[in-house]
Amino acid sequence: MSEMQRITFDPAVMGGKPCVRGLRVTVGTVVGLLAAGRTEEEILAEYPYLEPGDVQACLAYAAWRSEEAEVPLP
Repeated sequence: MSEMQRITFDPAVMGGKPCVRGLRVTVGTVVGLLAAGRTEEEILAEYPYLEPGDVQACLAYAAWRSEEAEVPLP
């Protein structure tokens, strides 16, 4: 499974926010935990249904999103 395939969007799950493999864990939650100093091992222990590739996918998605340019509508 490629990294970006692990990130899903479903209006019925977490209001359509980007989630990990359809689970109720958002990319923002995982990236926020990493930003707060949690290690990948701690996150995986706290969320045992996540896989190591999920954490990397969240980072890849966040990096990709940070490079997007927002164009204001007139």
